[in-house]
Amino acid sequence: MRKTPIALALAVVLSTTACGLGSTASQEPSTVARAPELRPDQQVSIVFESYNFGQAGAWTDTFNELIGKFQQAHPNIKVTAQKPQGNSPNPATDTVPSIQAQMAAGSPPDVAQLGFSDLDFTIHGLGAKPLDDLVGKEEVQANFDGAKHPFAPAARTLADWDGKTYGVPFVFSTPVLYYNATLFQQAGLDPANPPKTWDEVQQASQAIKQRTGKDGTYIDCLTKTAKDWCFQSLVRSNGGRVISEDRSSLAFADAPAVEVVRMAQNMVNTGSTPKLTQQQGYEAFARGDIGMILETSAIQATFMKGAKDKWDLRATTMPSFGGKPTVATNSGASLFVFSQDPAKQRAAWELIRFLTSEEAYTTIASKIGYLPLRTGLLEDPDGLQAWAAKNPLIKPNVEQLAHLEPWVSFPGNSYLQIRDGMMDAVEKAVYQGADPQTALTAARDAAKPLMPAGR
Repeated sequence: MRKTPIALALAVVLSTTACGLGSTASQEPSTVARAPELRPDQQVSIVFESYNFGQAGAWTDTFNELIGKFQQAHPNIKVTAQKPQGNSPNPATDTVPSIQAQMAAGSPPDVAQLGFSDLDFTIHGLGAKPLDDLVGKEEVQANFDGAKHPFAPAARTLADWDGKTYGVPFVFSTPVLYYNATLFQQAGLDPANPPKTWDEVQQASQAIKQRTGKDGTYIDCLTKTAKDWCFQSLVRSNGGRVISEDRSSLAFADAPAVEVVRMAQNMVNTGSTPKLTQQQGYEAFARGDIGMILETSAIQATFMKGAKDKWDLRATTMPSFGGKPTVATNSGASLFVFSQDPAKQRAAWELIRFLTSEEAYTTIASKIGYLPLRTGLLEDPDGLQAWAAKNPLIKPNVEQLAHLEPWVSFPGNSYLQIRDGMMDAVEKAVYQGADPQTALTAARDAAKPLMPAGR
């Protein structure tokens, strides 16, 4: 059978995979030439790849609207928007293999949205262009400063590496505890005083289960499909890390991580948490069948639609482990440039500037629920002030920005195997009854040979 170009590209990637990730050789970041400004009559076509186009409803509709507005403002730049190639339940999972396949075929997207979990490999493996070199550090910082509202300080450097900006943080959330205030009332709980610790979450879950017949809590941080951004937040909030600060050793089998997994396993064993997949979990909560869910605000529009005229949806900050301070890590992604052509590089930068502008964040926050990284919009009468007043669900996200820590990527070409091995172990312990210490230790030991010797 004759293979298509994409099939051939994927065959190249798969045939040259040594450790299960892909064929792109690890490379050190390099300085690139400055991309010149476009002439007003200079026609340029670029490809923008984003996993948001693989998600139905508010995501695709909102981003199609934004691309349309960009092209109206930049009639000389044509944008072809596409979702990553692949069929994973979570389209974001397909992004890196999709870009690798296109690189093998000689036609990578010009600008792409990649998760923070992929940051190390995006720079060292895929060769994302340093924006400081491409358009100048002053222009990059001017974009962060904005026309009126600057980026939140904690968000500005999330896609930096060794002092250079490689990507502009685009959309993300912190872990938010959404809850069904109607079920709280039916269970005799006070909706105005939601749980503040995980012990209180378990107590409230039992009350909901016993008095309403509904499930108590779903923690969308404990499966491979959910990736590890929220799991990292739980571990950090319990005083641990999944990788050492110097990035040389794995720490997800240490006591703080094991304690987190054991707590989650206990919630399943006691009936506080149902055994559901990620999608089943947030769909059940949207139907009103679960009392609480720890989740990204990317699903907020789904929850609002499900709750409308049926039950009272509310939100609060992530629960803590006893008296320990919570540490919020971020989900989401940044925008990166991969084009080799100077004109396309400049056009890609113009698209990034637009998609991270005040206008774009006003649309993204109000229609999807993502945290607007230009937080001043929330107090701007011409921005999101009126919307924020009607949507208190945004408050926990904004509050948690004050103690935000980055979602940390694992190093090396086999980083996905390390991350997914860790999350496989978490899932087996929480939902299949494996011993947490044994499962995490086995995953750590299997991952040790995949760690790079040094860079």
